Amino acid sequence: MRRDMPRHDAETADCRVFTYKEGLLSAVAHDLELRVGSFEVELSDDRASVTATFEPRSIRVVDAIVEGRRSPGTLSEKDKAKIESNIVTEVIPVKQHADVRFTSSEIREVDAGWEIRGTLELAGHERELTIPVHREEGRAVGEVTLHQPDFGIKPYSAMLGALKIQPDIKIRIELPIE
Repeated sequence: MRRDMPRHDAETADCRVFTYKEGLLSAVAHDLELRVGSFEVELSDDRASVTATFEPRSIRVVDAIVEGRRSPGTLSEKDKAKIESNIVTEVIPVKQHADVRFTSSEIREVDAGWEIRGTLELAGHERELTIPVHREEGRAVGEVTLHQPDFGIKPYSAMLGALKIQPDIKIRIELPIE
């Protein structure tokens, strides 16, 4: 009898996206911490492969980041709603590409954790990625930097480009180690 493959979602795992500001008016903007609210990560029984699906429509603003720390209250609920709307209307074309998918091709054990290689499909573009994963307080933590233009995504900008999001964003995912 086949046992169920280990699965994780927003109830047991966490996926965060970090964006960074740049441009002439960056002093009036904020770095952001975003949370993906709907996703599923599935590990094979032998832990030799992983597949993951993320829903961009579920991305929510957690907080502005000021001087490397969360800054609660810096953004109003209206500001957060506008940012969330911009993500799905101007940044990721969710009408054409409702999901983001990752499929591993290799998982290797390394010194303090694992190295996962695979393909990320985002906004209709596929790219090979290597994700370093380390152990941290009973969790497996993977962090990877994505260069938005590699996936056909033009980083968000406003005010005729005087306010922009850097092309590189950081993704951090945490899963319990079973």
